[in-house]
Amino acid sequence: MLTVELSNHPADMLDDATRRREAAGKRALACYEDELIQYRARVQTVRVKRDRARTEHRWGVWLRLVVAAWTEKRRAPRRPVLVAGSTDAEEILKAGIAGEELVAVELGRALDDDWTLLHGYRNRRGEIDHLLLGPRGLFAIEVKNLNATVHIDGDRWQADKYDNYGNLVEQRPVADRKGRSPSMQLNEPADALERFLRERGQPVTVQRVVILAHSRSRLGQSRHPTVPVGTSTGYLLSLVGDSADQLDARQRAGVQRLIRHDHDFHDKNRATGSHGRRPPTPRR
Repeated sequence: MLTVELSNHPADMLDDATRRREAAGKRALACYEDELIQYRARVQTVRVKRDRARTEHRWGVWLRLVVAAWTEKRRAPRRPVLVAGSTDAEEILKAGIAGEELVAVELGRALDDDWTLLHGYRNRRGEIDHLLLGPRGLFAIEVKNLNATVHIDGDRWQADKYDNYGNLVEQRPVADRKGRSPSMQLNEPADALERFLRERGQPVTVQRVVILAHSRSRLGQSRHPTVPVGTSTGYLLSLVGDSADQLDARQRAGVQRLIRHDHDFHDKNRATGSHGRRPPTPRR
């Protein structure tokens, strides 16, 4: 299987989160050091005044300065507690990246070079983790690395987490920052891609699947799911094997060119914040 990396948004987000954490730690340490210098200067000033008052036998002033020195010493700034390791947000991103890499590796072991895995495709409706393109069609893949039992009701997803004794310890919706469940995260950009390909002479069905990649992922109750959901790469491979779609080498090359063209257009607009007109579609 050939692999094409269009973008790696999770890795970029992880790098950004790590840089921000490290920068925040450096700022906090710099502020502490500035406060420490100022604190030591104040303490030293009070001590000098106290000792001078004692030498001059101004006992009332000396007593006040003794109290002032004691009070000032109690105001020593506290050294900031720096985060030694990754934050929760970084760990979530790492888990997501690990899940995507696991699926990519397992697909690479199972598929030959007639197949291409395009990683990190993006259009105006969102990002798709993987696009798998080969003789049996085009598959859009969303990977979730959830250590939980996932329940599905249409486009509403919920993750239930249990401890080692089988006790339910957490329930939460599975959604991105826009409130979209994994099925919505996948269907919205997949619909846009399918429409884009059809309008440009490639009426290819974008088949969709969500893979729960964590070794402890479980699929609970599932009512009216809007996309197929499996807990292994083997489930995806079974969908590939059952697909009735047929794409010859010329069709695959044309679809891949269009996918890369569409991704580059939206990725460039996202980076510049512009909404310019789409450039001409490359020839097939």
